[in-house]
Amino acid sequence: MFASIQQIILLLISSVVMITVFKHLKLPPMIAYFSVGLIFGPYALAYLPDNESSRHIAEFGIVFLMFSIGLEFSLPKLNSMRGILFGLGGAQVAITLLFTVLFSRLVGLDFYAAFIIGSALTMSSTAIVSKILMERIDLNSRHGRLSIGILLFQDIALIPIIILIQAFGSEISGLTAIIGTTILKVSILLVILFWLGKPVMNFWFGMVARQKSRELFVLNVLMITMIFAYLTEYAGLSYALGAFLAGMLISETRYRYQVESDISSFRDILLGLFFISIGMMLNLSVFIEYFSIIFLVFVGFVLFKATLIAFLTKIFKYELGVGIRTGIILSQA
Repeated sequence: MFASIQQIILLLISSVVMITVFKHLKLPPMIAYFSVGLIFGPYALAYLPDNESSRHIAEFGIVFLMFSIGLEFSLPKLNSMRGILFGLGGAQVAITLLFTVLFSRLVGLDFYAAFIIGSALTMSSTAIVSKILMERIDLNSRHGRLSIGILLFQDIALIPIIILIQAFGSEISGLTAIIGTTILKVSILLVILFWLGKPVMNFWFGMVARQKSRELFVLNVLMITMIFAYLTEYAGLSYALGAFLAGMLISETRYRYQVESDISSFRDILLGLFFISIGMMLNLSVFIEYFSIIFLVFVGFVLFKATLIAFLTKIFKYELGVGIRTGIILSQA
């Protein structure tokens, strides 16, 4: 990931120091990791390289974070959330996308650019929102469940959004093939996962547990998580959704708590690398140069998105306070 032992030592020392300082300031470790990337990244002191391999390793943190969240859910719980998932999540994605596309067109962008910008702004960061909820022990709160439900729908909505983006440069026949192939792959994958997933997981984990080897058990968890992440990405979904489904299926086995305990330490370290890599991408000189524009756009969009989500949750019969907390969490990421 990094070119020398000095860079690894620098990364470890700076992370330990920054997390200690931020803990004393009552700030989350996530911001400490981000600050490390910002300070030592290529746009500041340039001690840490921003390369493809480092980003790939850092993304493993998101995979295991979503896997941990999946362990908190189950098929019956997910089924009970279908109103949140498709109703509230669908309304948030559709209205936010429509508004941002219209606004982008009004300021002079062509439709293709407006649609891409609108699609990006419609989504919230699964990693940031999930990490905030876990640190605050809010994952099973009402606004926590609402947030996760909306995030899951956003992951699902990426399929038609990506297809539409591809369609702008494709013929109708090519678009039909893309849609047909994607629907077929997603359908086959979901049928296999939900029909065979639970009995296969019970059998497989039971067989691995009988070997009485902790190393084998942890390696098995890593293998299952990465396979699920790969399969969903291959089907056109996100790898984070695949990790979530893997955790959800394992949550229905009796090995749930052992799995959760075994992965917690390296999950948080990998997630820390993800936030460091995000900090490394921020160009401070550009940020300072366009600070006023960035600030106005950010504040305006955060207020719009938070207000919209709070309004929608109220329509779906949730208390205003729950809606406001959900809106604030999703809009800031």
